[in-house]
Amino acid sequence: MNADRTFRQPGRWAVLAALAVLAVVMLFPFVIVTLNAFKSPAEYSAGGPLSLPHGFYLDGIVAFWDRVDFGLKLWNSLLISGVVAVAAVVLSLLNAYALGIGRVRGRLWILVLFLVANTLPQEALVYPLYYLSKEVGLYDSKLAVILIFTVIQAAFGTYLLSSVLGQFPRGILEAAEIDGASRRRMLWGIVVPISRPTLSVLLIFFFIWTWNEFFLPMVFLISNDNQTVPVALGVLQGEKMMDATMSSASALLGIIPAVAFFLIFQRTLTRGVTVGAIK
Repeated sequence: MNADRTFRQPGRWAVLAALAVLAVVMLFPFVIVTLNAFKSPAEYSAGGPLSLPHGFYLDGIVAFWDRVDFGLKLWNSLLISGVVAVAAVVLSLLNAYALGIGRVRGRLWILVLFLVANTLPQEALVYPLYYLSKEVGLYDSKLAVILIFTVIQAAFGTYLLSSVLGQFPRGILEAAEIDGASRRRMLWGIVVPISRPTLSVLLIFFFIWTWNEFFLPMVFLISNDNQTVPVALGVLQGEKMMDATMSSASALLGIIPAVAFFLIFQRTLTRGVTVGAIK
């Protein structure tokens, strides 16, 4: 027994060392961006990207904030990502409740359809969605992007939750049905509380995925007042007036909200992953 433990100990240290190296590699670009965001252009030219800043030079951050009206872009991203996350989770739950627990006819083919829809590239969807949004008068509006991403995210959420709810304890639902509970009451009073960890994980993922979207928002949000943070960063990177320090400042401001959201809900995400779909 002791020999076996002695043999396993070096393997554990090797795994920890590999994970530490991987963490450093992943955090290194973020550290470089943070250092360069607080440098002046003169410091960057003299010391290069790897040198430490001599102080906190905030002119690059302030200039970028004012140039793109970053507060408005931040609000647009928060609004779109938050509404999409909540709406997609609710839509996924309703679909999965019918498919996973209701056992509708043709359930397997419906799930295959959702899976295929989730694998379609956005480039294949952009023209029909562009034409449809023009026809209904929603082009260049946040509502169009919200509707599009709600459906896209709900396709994945429905596929995942259907398999989860398909394993839901039938005895609990049968007991509630005997007590006279309606289907709506069983959904919101039994299924949702028990499945809350999985729903929380989906909510966090949907928010972050929508926040990082660039291609479709770039196509559908052409006016400056409707643009999101990734679109504003992408558009501004092509301007000749952007120096290295301002580019780093823009990247830092674009990363901070998503990282902050992840850190705030890290415990919820960890609990949802470890607890599993059904307690």
